[in-house]
Amino acid sequence: MPKTNTPISSENQNFYVDTLHTGLNNPWGMVWLPDGRMLVTERKGELLVFENEQDTGTKISGFPETYERGQGGLMDIQLHPNYTENGWIYATYAKPGQGGGSTALIRFKLGNNEITDLETLYQTMPLSTSGVHFGSRIIFDKAGYLYFSTGERGTKGNAQNLANDLGKIHRLHADGRIPGDNPFVNTSGAKPSIWSYGHRNVQGMVYDGSNDLIYATEHGPRGGDELNIIEKGKNYGWPIITYGIDYSGAIISELTGKPGMEQPIHYWTPSIATCGLLYYTGDRYAGWQGNLFAGALALTHVARIEISNGKYTHEEKLLEGIGRVRHIAQSPDGFIYILTEGPGMLLKLMPLE
Repeated sequence: MPKTNTPISSENQNFYVDTLHTGLNNPWGMVWLPDGRMLVTERKGELLVFENEQDTGTKISGFPETYERGQGGLMDIQLHPNYTENGWIYATYAKPGQGGGSTALIRFKLGNNEITDLETLYQTMPLSTSGVHFGSRIIFDKAGYLYFSTGERGTKGNAQNLANDLGKIHRLHADGRIPGDNPFVNTSGAKPSIWSYGHRNVQGMVYDGSNDLIYATEHGPRGGDELNIIEKGKNYGWPIITYGIDYSGAIISELTGKPGMEQPIHYWTPSIATCGLLYYTGDRYAGWQGNLFAGALALTHVARIEISNGKYTHEEKLLEGIGRVRHIAQSPDGFIYILTEGPGMLLKLMPLE
């Protein structure tokens, strides 16, 4: 792991790592409030607020009971695009219920480090006792629609079944209503919130507002992690097509392509275990504008990805051995922050001329 303040040379931008915080457990998501405070989610069900970069973090009270099982827990967090007017904060977490748990989307407000006005906007069904593949990331597009991802909970067939919520990306209005132009609103038996399906476990999702594109990274099994462009009503193929094999070595499918199913714009074999995704739009790192940054849990690095007209063109590994990279985000003032687990750290990348 690079030491703090040690210059690091990379292809298009030199930088150093500023280690802001250590001692985190399994941090998952992060977002900045307009007053400069930072919110960080911990998978165990804790929401932390950092008053500044020297603060050690304070636990926000009032977060609901979390289904902390395996990969399940408190996951992503995002602000409403008009947060300064309405104060809404959105999160996804594993919600317990009769028969297991599920991925739920909530929104709430903050007052004196306490959650208020909490609303459950969507709870995925069916419930499952599985401890894997909950998703989940949240994004908003420029029209104000909300998208969130959910994994197939380890049951492969869920991803192709439009009658359940699992292995999908969902699209909602910001208040949880179903948009009338969603692709399966008029499909008998289908969940009307579904925007795309055939996903295994999307844990990275980002909106490119300049090109009106949604990028998502998805865990494959052994190999076959995917980078996709997400489009309305499309089927991304899991488990009918895949570039990976099962953890046992067994063949999941002989097919890597099939008519009517989307191809990734890139896939990783062996699996890097993709988690967290950033589309960089700032001006702090001149060489990185318009690049994607994907976290690697298993291979413990940040993948810097160059894209052109929606096509993958080049990749560079940054910070190899840094730890399990859970998320990467851009602050309002254009800096890149990274959350890792094992060890649990909050890092800031500082550009060098």
